[in-house]
Amino acid sequence: MSFQDFHGNHETVTRIREMLARDRFSHAVIISGPEGAGKYTLAQMIAKTLNCLEQPVTRSLPDFCGRCSNCTRIAQADDLEARFAEAVEVREAMREADRRDARILIQTHPEVIVVPPDPPQMLIKVGQVRLVIDSVFYKPVEARSKVLIFTESSFMKEAANSLLKVLEEPPEYATLILLTTNPGELLPTIRSRCVAFTLGALPVRQLDEALSRSRGDLKPAQRELVARLANGALGRAVSFMLEEYVESRASALTMLRSAIAGSDHTELFKITETYRAGIEGRDKTDQLLRTLYALFEDLLMLKSGTPELVRNTDIRGELSRLAQAIDFEWIVTASQRLAEVERGMRRNLLRSLSLDAFATSLER
Repeated sequence: MSFQDFHGNHETVTRIREMLARDRFSHAVIISGPEGAGKYTLAQMIAKTLNCLEQPVTRSLPDFCGRCSNCTRIAQADDLEARFAEAVEVREAMREADRRDARILIQTHPEVIVVPPDPPQMLIKVGQVRLVIDSVFYKPVEARSKVLIFTESSFMKEAANSLLKVLEEPPEYATLILLTTNPGELLPTIRSRCVAFTLGALPVRQLDEALSRSRGDLKPAQRELVARLANGALGRAVSFMLEEYVESRASALTMLRSAIAGSDHTELFKITETYRAGIEGRDKTDQLLRTLYALFEDLLMLKSGTPELVRNTDIRGELSRLAQAIDFEWIVTASQRLAEVERGMRRNLLRSLSLDAFATSLER
């Protein structure tokens, strides 16, 4: 694997490689883009290129070999989800006294540290940042550069302030990479000290082509649907669970039909009764809310006269019929009410009753 295997955003990737070629890569960078756009993959590629022992060149620009000891050890953290689960499992196995002070870090190479949000709050905490600061001022021994990758921008305030100390006076051998879906979540003082790169959405056609190579389980029509629903993010497209989405969409359509028809709610109550408490119920509800938002967007596109922007292409006929029965004001109100349901979920309100109230409040 090399930079040639990174899909899309050619200009951004080339700019990064040109900076690496001139040995002018910034000590602190922000890589932003939608979930699944490849931010973490790109950060790992940068870490490998900075520390590759063979230092190959492709198309006159620096690359990484993927074979040397540094590349292979750094690559052990490529599967972030698996390494994160392992780190959490190790902490859970500790004695309670030790577990209280333990912080989640991923380090498959001594000079490359990956800092994910720490559960259960899923925030990057001051303890994590302090551990990183303690290690960053020791010169690298087994590689040329120390690389610190923060996988989210969800910092606790004290943690963000602690990070500023490194950004203000970074050691020359260290590189900090901050990944985020929204750079505005980072403190202005952090953003001002970083070079920013943005990964844009990939076209549907390019995602479809990539899926044809990686998702042999999908038929052409399913590939197109997944490519549209992925919002231009290859990682999201490759891991998209189509069966779960279709099941959630069926529930969402039942709720919309009930709200628009405003008559018999038997089917509505059968659906919402399945959204119970617990982790499984929470995940199922989150999926339903995301699906409802996607359907609202499609209804808005149809009402705006831009049917080519509809993402749920396989049910365009039904969406068109629903769109004829509502107006723009209904869509705006529905989106606002759905946001209220989302806030209620964070306060652990009863899910089934919240969804019932949402649907019935939109009756015409």
